[in-house]
Order: sequence, then structure tokens, then C-alpha cells
Amino acid sequence: MDVGTRGEVSPKRVPGSVRPRKLLLRALAGERTERPPVWLMRQAGRYLPEYHRVREAAGGMVGLCNSPEHAVEVTLQPIRRFPLDAAILFADLPQVAAALGQTLEYRAGDGPVLTPPVRSAADIADFLSASRLHEELAPVYETVRQLTRALPPEVALIGYAGAPWTIATYMVEGRGGGASEHAAVKQWALSDPDGFQPLIDVLTTAVTQFLERQIEAGAEAVQLFESWAGILPDALFERWCVRPVAAIIAALKARHPGVPVIAFPRGAGLAYDGFAEATGADCIGLDATVPLEWAAQKVQRGLGRCVQGNLDPQLLVAGGPALHAETDRILRALSAGPFVFNLGHGIVKTTPPEHVTALAEQVRTWTTPARRTDRNNHPGADRSAS
Repeated sequence: MDVGTRGEVSPKRVPGSVRPRKLLLRALAGERTERPPVWLMRQAGRYLPEYHRVREAAGGMVGLCNSPEHAVEVTLQPIRRFPLDAAILFADLPQVAAALGQTLEYRAGDGPVLTPPVRSAADIADFLSASRLHEELAPVYETVRQLTRALPPEVALIGYAGAPWTIATYMVEGRGGGASEHAAVKQWALSDPDGFQPLIDVLTTAVTQFLERQIEAGAEAVQLFESWAGILPDALFERWCVRPVAAIIAALKARHPGVPVIAFPRGAGLAYDGFAEATGADCIGLDATVPLEWAAQKVQRGLGRCVQGNLDPQLLVAGGPALHAETDRILRALSAGPFVFNLGHGIVKTTPPEHVTALAEQVRTWTTPARRTDRNNHPGADRSAS
């Protein structure tokens, strides 16, 4: 196994030991922490040279995601390299689609490819089934279990899944959405919403169960990635994005009320406001286009929720004074309330690892300013948890 640049991850967790509550979990619970916790979407992945060695040893992406030994290793790699406050389970969004019956492969230049694509209600009935869901996803649950033993005691473990609409885009288009205009999924969802609804229903149930199993295996928080929220027209955003995510969160809270849920509706624009309120998420992930003062006013002060984000990943590639200045601006704007520092989307593969080190160290040395007591200077400040 690679050990990265910081040596073995240590110390190990001691069963039954008493530990202070982790910084990430305090922020997700609504606390205004002494400094914001920091982790980064796609912090384990293609920008790290040691990742490529493990992926090759696993025989490719499918083998990597389905091998707990290798998935644990790549999850730990950024924790060894960088002073981060959380690890996020290494898996991939289309794994749920594959567990429901599609065939998943990764093709050079195309990324994930799912066959056959789901294009009708008949397709849903003919070849999608949840009967083998947990059997197919068992390696993911084992990865979570192993990570609970391998991570340092101060580092939180985040599980995750794609939200139903986003997974549906993969299943209908038959591939990852980055190179697609989503014509097939949008035409079906917009022209025949009642025919499309059963696919969302299947996915809502599957994602709920997938996250429940991750929590039972040891995930301390979970994130729902609604990566393609921004492609829906307003009239159907509530039906395809808000309602399924709200249903998943309600089900998780009924069984695991102490486990926080982060929801990331990338590209939602003006719909962020209603999404944050209606879904009941403990924390709202912000993409890089969301104005910081709006997030502070509407989400932190208005709803009393944690926010997460929202550095543009390209600034992490650029590094230098531009990275430092924007990081400082985000810290100043959002540290008055519950806040987790992250990116506005995932790390890109051209990111120099030394820029991640610089970012993490800048955030970790930040000290949240003392709370102001003058409500005229800082309206709503006394609503932030201490």
C-alpha cells in the first residue's frame, strides 16, 4: 500500500474511548466553530500520483470501487497528505444504477457508461430491480466499516450518494452528464412526467437504503450530490429535485436523527433558497456561483443552517495570491455562522497537490473572529451556536 507523504495514518481509534466531538460534526450541527472545518469534494482522486498506482493495481475504476482494500487506501491518501478534517468515502455515483441492473463500465474519454440506457416505463419494469441492491453494494459498506477503524480519531467520515435526479441523468443518458446536453432525460421528464416518476421513486428508495447502510456501517455524516440540479426548468425543479431529496432526508432522520445530512444542489441558482428550506438538510453545499452575502443572510442567519463551499476549483489549480485572496474572502464572509470550507465543485485532475496543502493550512490557521454583540453591526449574530 502507498503511504503518501505523511506516513501511516495514526493514531487509530480506540473502541469505547472518550473523544471530543469532531470539528466537522460540530459545524454541521449548527455551531459557529473556532475555525471552519475543511474537506474538499473529490479530495481523493486523479490529481494525486499515488491514486493512479492504486487504481491500476485494482484493474480500473470498477475494480477500485468494488475492492474495499483499494477504496480504503485511496480514501486515506489525502488524509495522509493534507491537514483535512474529514474523509469522504471513495465510491462513484453510478454504482447505485449498476446495483439496480444496468451494466457499468468506464471508457477512455467517456467516463462512466451505463447500458442499456433506461428510456421508458417498460425499461424500468423489464430490467431494473432492487432485489440485489445491497448484495451489489456490499463492498461499499465494507469500505465504510474499514475506514471507521483506519481514520485518525479527529477526522470525520462522510458517506455519500447521488440524489435521484442526478443518478437518473446517468441512467437515461447512458453516460456521465459532462459531455451531454441531457436531451434524452429532459425530453422524457418534461414530456411524460408521470411515466418518468417511477424511475425517481425507485431511486429515492434505493438511495435512502444505500445511505442508511453506510450510516449503520459507521458513516458519521452523509452528503447528497444533486450535481445536475441546474439543468431543470423551475416548473419541475420542485418535483424532481426537492421532493426526492426531502423524502430521503426525512427517512434518514427518522432512523438516524443524530447523523447530519449535507445536500449539494449544484447550479440551482435562485432555487437554492427554497431547496434549503424545503429539504430539511442540516447543511447546504454552495456552488461557486452563489453570492456569499446571500448565503450568510438567507441560509446561515435566516434558516439557522450550516453552509459548505464554495471556492472555484480552478482557483485551486491557479494557486498563489489569487487562491489566498479568495479563500480569505470566503472565510470572512461565512465564518460568522456555521460553516464548512470546501470547493464549489470537485477538485480537477490538473490541481497541483501543493496548492491543496496551502489551502488547507490557510483555513486551519484561520481564527473565527469573536462574536459581535451589537445586533446593528451584525444582525442575527446571536442566533449562531457557540
